[in-house]
Amino acid sequence: MHGLMMDQPLLISMIMKYAEQAFPESEVVSVTHDHPEHRYTYRDAFRRARKLANALDRLGMQQGDRIATLAWNDFRHFELYYGVSCSGAVLHTINPRLFTDQLAYIINHAEDRWVFTDPLFIPLLEGLQTELPSVEGFVILTDQAQMPDTSLKNAISYEALISDETDEYEWPVLDEQTASSLCYTSGTTGHPKGVLYSHRSTVIHAITAVMPSVVGLSDRDVVMPVVPMFHVNAWGLPYTAPLAGARLVLPGPKMGDGASLHQLISQEQVSLALGVPTVWLALLNFLKESGKGLESLSRVIVGGAACPQSIMDRLREYGVDTHHAWGMTEMSPIGTLNNLKASLSDIAQDTKDALRLSQGRAIFGVAMKIVNDTGERLPHDGVAVGDLYVRGPGVCSAYYQRESEVSNTHDKEGWFATGDVAAIDDEGYLHITDRSKDVIKSGGEWISSIELENLAMSHPAVAEAAVIAVPHEKWNERPLLVVVKQAGETLDKTSLLSWYEGKVAQWWIPDDVIFVHELPHTATGKVKKLALREQFVTTR
Repeated sequence: MHGLMMDQPLLISMIMKYAEQAFPESEVVSVTHDHPEHRYTYRDAFRRARKLANALDRLGMQQGDRIATLAWNDFRHFELYYGVSCSGAVLHTINPRLFTDQLAYIINHAEDRWVFTDPLFIPLLEGLQTELPSVEGFVILTDQAQMPDTSLKNAISYEALISDETDEYEWPVLDEQTASSLCYTSGTTGHPKGVLYSHRSTVIHAITAVMPSVVGLSDRDVVMPVVPMFHVNAWGLPYTAPLAGARLVLPGPKMGDGASLHQLISQEQVSLALGVPTVWLALLNFLKESGKGLESLSRVIVGGAACPQSIMDRLREYGVDTHHAWGMTEMSPIGTLNNLKASLSDIAQDTKDALRLSQGRAIFGVAMKIVNDTGERLPHDGVAVGDLYVRGPGVCSAYYQRESEVSNTHDKEGWFATGDVAAIDDEGYLHITDRSKDVIKSGGEWISSIELENLAMSHPAVAEAAVIAVPHEKWNERPLLVVVKQAGETLDKTSLLSWYEGKVAQWWIPDDVIFVHELPHTATGKVKKLALREQFVTTR
């Protein structure tokens, strides 16, 4: 027996229509090369999204066609999120920091028909366009007055593209499983792999993320995603902010600049910001140098890499609570969020501090399991450590145009192999110890590189740290610590290794320390441990 309820598909256009009706005056503030302080409302944004949809129809775009973007977090990119997907086409956000051969591969693999690009990336695309046979033209995200000279074919400014279009558009009623957006992983080996999101998965993710126990947004919030809109839908913020009616602050190309972030936070009274650990390091270093504070900011959500306790402690000194999140491109992306359960409010402070280093509890719709080498489930007791698998309505069932390879990425029950090694405690908190490819196995026992990195970064003279495995004749592998010192600080190997005494098992302590000026990072801000292994392991 079925219930007698209306059968309406879950579509991104529902978020747009709801925000337009419930929160039309909520602001979107953004920084672009031609608008250092652009302001308008959700009503304005979605009116222009309809103009864009009409322009796409005029260009001959069909449902399912891919449209690429190389763009920052700004108001035009926000309009593309809705104008493209809600018209039935697929928004393909591309990370411009990838290598040029990866960019060419991604655009060709997706068979993008048009590319919408920030002017900054014009030289990059001019050098690539002869390798992009599917691309029919390029739209430059600027107005006609500031349209640069370019050799890109069929180039037109964004404002010229939409200027003569009507703002009336009837959004199609799509099947909720219709593809909405496409994002490629920034994997370190092989070609990047495409994750194809649906309207259904995106709406469910947005509804879940807005809940108090997850991101927890309302129309009283001012939220700034410092996570890029060119990767994993900026953790879903372009959807969750309108759904909640929150003011949205988009920092454009200023995402990695501590001074610019502080100015935006103070000027716009940002209450919640989201980003990777390196972003908060840049902001904290600016605060230390300038002596300024963070009066409006009450929460930050940190993901993309494990957040060291030192960053959490430093942010707490400015009155900011830090919440770990964990997820993947393949998960839409949020999988867990670390909020303290009410039942744990009375536990000791040192236990709370240890718990906040975990990745948090699974959000609604995400199931997790850990298994051993033979695929047997392990208990969620906080002790057993195994390979982490997930499933749910926001988890990919296969990679785009790689459906035949699903047996390499999913188990027989359809669970996705995350590549993380983790424990899950009896309260449901996830404790990731490593990536499976980064595990250090010394004398047959696992050592957590993440825990060693967190302890190193709790040292006041350490700015950033990474731990990698190096071969050892007796123990098979041993940990090597690679460190960036805080500016102006002095630190030697002996004093840093002694920092570990009494904090971890003696045999966990790294055998050696190498000091470097900076660590290599991926295009999404994660430390490139493969590059560190190539640099240091082969020389030892």
